[in-house]
Amino acid sequence: MGPDVVVCGAGAAGLAAAHALGLLGLRVLVLERRTAPSGVAKGELLQPESIGALDGWGVLPALYDAGVGALARIRVRDPLGAPLLTLDYDTLGGAYRRIGCVPYPTLLRAFAERLAPTVELRRNVRVVEPLRNGGGRVNGVRVADGETIHDIPARLVVAADGVSSRLRTALLMPARRRRYDHSLLTLELRGAGVAEEVSAHRTPRGLRLLYPLPDGRVRLYAQVGRDEFRGGTGDLNAWADRLLADTPALAPLAGPLREGLHRRQLFAVYRVDARALAAPGFVLVGEAAHAVHPVAAQGVSAALADAWALAAHLAAAGGIEAAAVDRALRGYAHERMTRHARTATLGHDLARMLTGTGGLPRLLGTRTLRRAATNPGAILGELAGVAMSTPHLTGI
Repeated sequence: MGPDVVVCGAGAAGLAAAHALGLLGLRVLVLERRTAPSGVAKGELLQPESIGALDGWGVLPALYDAGVGALARIRVRDPLGAPLLTLDYDTLGGAYRRIGCVPYPTLLRAFAERLAPTVELRRNVRVVEPLRNGGGRVNGVRVADGETIHDIPARLVVAADGVSSRLRTALLMPARRRRYDHSLLTLELRGAGVAEEVSAHRTPRGLRLLYPLPDGRVRLYAQVGRDEFRGGTGDLNAWADRLLADTPALAPLAGPLREGLHRRQLFAVYRVDARALAAPGFVLVGEAAHAVHPVAAQGVSAALADAWALAAHLAAAGGIEAAAVDRALRGYAHERMTRHARTATLGHDLARMLTGTGGLPRLLGTRTLRRAATNPGAILGELAGVAMSTPHLTGI
């Protein structure tokens, strides 16, 4: 018997959606073109909303076993380290009042090892295109499995295939994709002690974001020019000298920073807003639907919230027939579009606040920071998300 649902992509959004739908008793097939999980340094900060979802899905204990960190504060600091804005998660209500800090591969592994019994994960399979019936409804996918091209029918196709989503493009679903005028260089530092918080240093040359990882490691994100390392990395030691000069608060990390230069990763930074999240038999989750600047720490959290909402709406619809699926997708799209709009605004405001390097962008960022300092609770509430009740998990 074939799957009820095909999920395209085995990142956090895809695995979370597959697991959540599998807990409803649906037969779910996850297809992933990579042969192994991604090792990218992204999605390491989980907002309280995400911690609640992981707990509800039974994945949280595995992350605690892997040494997931728990941070109570985000602080915006000046180059010398003086605090400009503090977001204190202890002021939140509810059971989840910490930022989870877990390497992305660890999160993927925790999901992959605990997928619901009705979920199958297949790697090294490329999704070629969505299939549609005579009425235009998506009813499966065409895949390339080795040298073989074949079709897999399904009642629902979930696109979790990232910012450049081929499936979204194939269905002509409109989306705005805009690149920021800078990139982010990320380093993993070892043997460096830092405060148990997320520290965002606002400097004349842009953002320097710092937080601890499990096992005594530290993550540093440094804003660089969009084309600063085009054609090569140049003299990285000279770049490190400039970074330490413009952010004196990072001086104690000079040794680990230089030692970690060979473990660098460079990311372009995009904002993506899909204008529609669903079509008959088809739905977008994660970065295929939305992406915001990483400074908002919303990427994986939003993806997990998508998965939670999709499962909740399918459970409420009471079936997997076409009419029930479409009813669920309409509810999901309405809920998540509303939330995505707020998240996109928040993410852009935070990016403007922390990444402006001169002229009008720097001035606007300063004004945004001053406004935020007068009401930090408003930003904190949006970042943390809202507590989610456990969806019906006994089958549909």
